[in-house]
Amino acid sequence: MSTKKRILFIANEMSPYLELTEFAEIVNKLAVKANDTGMEVRCIMPRFGVINERRHRLHEVVRLSGINVSINNDDYPLVIKVASLPNARLEIYFLDNEDYFKRKSIFHDEKENWFDDNGLRTVLFCKGALETVKKFGWPPDIIHCSGWMTGLIPMFLKTAYKKEPVFSNSKVVFTIGQNSFKEKLGADFLKLATINDNITKKELEPYKLINNAALFRGGATFADAITFGAESVDKKLVEDFSKVKGKKDNKV
Repeated sequence: MSTKKRILFIANEMSPYLELTEFAEIVNKLAVKANDTGMEVRCIMPRFGVINERRHRLHEVVRLSGINVSINNDDYPLVIKVASLPNARLEIYFLDNEDYFKRKSIFHDEKENWFDDNGLRTVLFCKGALETVKKFGWPPDIIHCSGWMTGLIPMFLKTAYKKEPVFSNSKVVFTIGQNSFKEKLGADFLKLATINDNITKKELEPYKLINNAALFRGGATFADAITFGAESVDKKLVEDFSKVKGKKDNKV
């Protein structure tokens, strides 16, 4: 049995596939560096429609087919695709769904209108990523979450997935980045995020403002360690989390 440390990167952007902020390149470098130092590394991100499958050589992973994510009594099928990171022996897994990820815009339409289902898309990605890891049967030692869209994952791991054997020894690092949108995630977001009975109003409290900063706040609240991934991070988040006991305050 392998004794290598296993690190899973979950992000909503990663160079060269999608570059929304400067952190996309940092995630790439972190993953490559961890891989080069002898860790077992895997990465998960959404397969947004702007990601060119042919150019990046994505192909479906048949053994991971059949994943259905249940949210608020509705089922959402996922197709898992994989690509090898250029110039690195490193696999990137992409979560695809015909209705929610395949559209040719990311978070806003062609008229810059915020998609009113971005809250559902966020829950689908976060739960879908963890369900994909369960399907792997690959227990990560460290889960590094970056990007606001991963903000529910640390909370899910401490509540809905706390008894899952594959995550029993996992520690979560969460990176707080720069706020990149001003809109709200929708009045039903907290309801959608209540994916099982282990999630109560108390666990959802950090997310109550249902905005960009709230996703960062929630992720940081439930993480085992915190990093700051940008110079211009929300001042209130820096104030609240830079000196939290037991959590790192190093900038990435």
